[in-house]
Amino acid sequence: MTGILVASAVVTLMHWWRVRDRRLLPLMALFALLAASRAFEWWEPWRTRLELLAVAAGLGLLPMLRGAQAPGARD
Repeated sequence: MTGILVASAVVTLMHWWRVRDRRLLPLMALFALLAASRAFEWWEPWRTRLELLAVAAGLGLLPMLRGAQAPGARD
C-alpha cells in the first residue's frame, strides 16, 4: 500500500511540473501524508495525526475542484 501511495505522489509531482496547476499540490500532499502515516503502527499517535492532515488536504482540495472546468470545455 505504501508503495502505491508513494508512486502516486511521485506521478502527481511529475504532472505538476508539467502543467503547474495548483490543484495538484493538495492531492500530492494527501498521497504523501497517507504514505508517511503507514510508517507507524496503528496505535501510535503520529499515524492518526498524519491521517488527519491527509483528510485536511483532501478537504482543502474540494473547493479548488468545485469551480474547475475541463480544459477545452465550452459553457
